[in-house]
Amino acid sequence: MKKIVIIACAIILLIVTGILVINKYSDSQKGYNNVTVGLVMIGSASDKSWSQSHYEGLKKTTDELGVELMYKECVSKDAFEGAVDELITNGCSIIVCNTFEYSEPLKTVSEKYPETYFFHATGVETHENVTTFFGRIYQMRYLAGIVAGMQTETNEIGYVAAFPISEVNRGINAFTLGVRAVNPDAKVYVEWTESWTDEEIAAAATQRLIDERNIDILTIHVDSNRPLDIADQNGVMTIGYNYDNSDVYPDTYLTSAIWQWDKFYTPHITQCLEGKFEDRNYWDDASTGIISIAPLTDNVKNGIAEKVEEEKERFNSGVFDVFYGPVYDNEGNIRIAEGESMTDDAMLNSFDWYVEGVVINE
Repeated sequence: MKKIVIIACAIILLIVTGILVINKYSDSQKGYNNVTVGLVMIGSASDKSWSQSHYEGLKKTTDELGVELMYKECVSKDAFEGAVDELITNGCSIIVCNTFEYSEPLKTVSEKYPETYFFHATGVETHENVTTFFGRIYQMRYLAGIVAGMQTETNEIGYVAAFPISEVNRGINAFTLGVRAVNPDAKVYVEWTESWTDEEIAAAATQRLIDERNIDILTIHVDSNRPLDIADQNGVMTIGYNYDNSDVYPDTYLTSAIWQWDKFYTPHITQCLEGKFEDRNYWDDASTGIISIAPLTDNVKNGIAEKVEEEKERFNSGVFDVFYGPVYDNEGNIRIAEGESMTDDAMLNSFDWYVEGVVINE
């Protein structure tokens, strides 16, 4: 009898252990209990641009991991600290912020909340609980430039851009190098807005380019699609940024350099949840999947898609990158000698010049 009782107890123990293992596995599949990720955005979650790309990417990640997502949209630099306070008060232990403009107030809040993990898109300064991240989107800008260079009939291409900072200058230069790789007679005319999101200023800058130049293609580095609206109304072809808006502009859209942020958020937020956060700067290339060029539309001329695919292969092979010499600036000076390449540090932090073919619209 005693032997039977011992055997029965052993069987029960095995069953209970099995149930616990199954439950533990099920919980891991459902996600991490009581974890909330916060997102602070300079734009709106439906802007069909920079902020929406982050919102959709992070939503995909949080759904996949089984954690909650809270977000604050259209948050200015001055309102950033208050937005973070509110998110943390409501239980967020991981905060993503999506603009360089938050750099200064982020220093304050990261010290204020040392137990919170912060991810700063386009930021350059890390801390013990702050990691910065971006993608080598300039590679996709180069490919978009090839499209523009082969598509243009007037050899005058417009570029509406926010600020003359390294990030923006890097994109202008990469795009122009792509243009001139296939069309050395073309020029890229840049109009500044001094704002990421002001739609009236972006619209006015676009109209100036169209009125003052013989622009037949226009691209952007602002978080507003108003330039695409104005170009579309004037029959000017467009190359977007951040998000594929080909469905919005069926007659004038060519392609776009786009983001797939879940490819970054999923592995790195998983690291946080596993206690493996790293305070470092990530600058990921196309191999990670976070950057891409949107499918070329039917508005693109024959033969361009093949050239883009050819250049993609050069990137993927590792034998080529955009800022390989020789590269001259727009004043005729050699900036990158043949056989040399621009360093990551220079590209990220001190890109204050423009390549041959760039004209700053005065």
